[in-house]
Amino acid sequence: MTVTVERGESSPEKLLAPVLSSFWDQPKSWTLDTYLRHEGYEGMRKALAMPPDDVIALVKDAGLRGRGGAGFPTGMKWQFIPQGDGKPHYLVVNADESEPGTCKDIPLLFANPHALIEGMIIACHAIRSEHAFIYLRGEVVPVLRRLHEAVREAYEAGYLGTGDARRRKLGLDGLPDLDITVHAGAGAYICGEETALLDSLEGRRGQPRLRPPFPAVAGLYACPTVVNNVESIASVPAILHKGKEWFRSMGSEKSPGFTLYSLSGHVANPGQYEGPLGITLRQLLDMSGGIRPGHRLKFWTPGGSSTPLLTEEHLDVPLDYEGVGAAGSMLGTKALQCFDETTCVVRAVTRWTEFYAHESCGKCTPCREGTYWLVQLLRDIEAGKGRMEDLEKLADIADNINGKSFCALGDGAASPIFSSLKYFKEEYQQHITGGGCPFDPAKSTVWADDPSSTHLGVNA
Repeated sequence: MTVTVERGESSPEKLLAPVLSSFWDQPKSWTLDTYLRHEGYEGMRKALAMPPDDVIALVKDAGLRGRGGAGFPTGMKWQFIPQGDGKPHYLVVNADESEPGTCKDIPLLFANPHALIEGMIIACHAIRSEHAFIYLRGEVVPVLRRLHEAVREAYEAGYLGTGDARRRKLGLDGLPDLDITVHAGAGAYICGEETALLDSLEGRRGQPRLRPPFPAVAGLYACPTVVNNVESIASVPAILHKGKEWFRSMGSEKSPGFTLYSLSGHVANPGQYEGPLGITLRQLLDMSGGIRPGHRLKFWTPGGSSTPLLTEEHLDVPLDYEGVGAAGSMLGTKALQCFDETTCVVRAVTRWTEFYAHESCGKCTPCREGTYWLVQLLRDIEAGKGRMEDLEKLADIADNINGKSFCALGDGAASPIFSSLKYFKEEYQQHITGGGCPFDPAKSTVWADDPSSTHLGVNA
């Protein structure tokens, strides 16, 4: 399901036409013919009539921020590319979507890959690049095939490739020479980190690089490189086609525009909801039918498992970078994982931490060793074998990882530890004093026979 709401709208029922997902439900939405019927490649035509620096300025003035997690201004990232340096410039699109709970880029590529290709042409025009790469998670074979087909269509139509014949065919004298390479990664969470992705793309083991130098100076093949998220680049054509004022009419002042929210977990209708930055989880739940019948929200993540979890008291926090930050978390990838009162926080955090320990590349000691010991402590606590002093140990180890690891994976592993101890420390203590999980009927008497019991906050 996709929804877009303008800034200032108070009722979630007042819906506007979606942007990125406007024709996902159309027959063969992924084809070039369908894309052209929906104003496809019109933004590219406007961009090519502008000097590259003016395109960068427009995207910068529109306020588009990276949709991959950090929220860094897209136009500013393009502006960092040095000009007149005599080196090739590269655009790399990060499609290695692997943050737990995040499922926006893969559906976007599956349903509308030409939005990304058009955005890449515009971006390459802006940064003066003649070769771009799409780094896709290799497990999603249907998406890989569909993306290859979309790139083939773009070459056949003349949007990609080299030579003047294609320019005459399209009537676009300013169309730059451009090749796009689709690369399938082998599946590693660490390759979502931009410098680890670049190493993997170059054929090496995916591990974060020491910075500086940053990719804008020495990225792919030691040349100036822009690394952008799929949704970031796919949002560019609409901005060029409809203008920066139109884009700024949605969202909040510092976080303008539309975006895709991945709503999952214990909700009646999980899926993709396209709305403005600044919408609230309460509004999204109203649109999606709410938490599953008979239950209520216990905790949720605003941007995947690497962002500090929030609780029911944060339902009205604006889902933009400033609002979520003020609430003590991060917007991240806008992966809204919702958990009701039947979920054991300790178990959920343990599973997340096991994931981070498994996906750690091992390059730095805080992350490599810290995530391992976090898992050992959490498993003992979950099984009822922990001690009260283990809670202090958990916080201490997480603190030794947070901000001290080579990349943000360590910070992501520490986030659910800190936030769950902040909001649910009593639940950790119950595991220790009760000899096991209070949410496990085989180990505890917390559960009542009556499913409508309000002992755990279940709605009758």
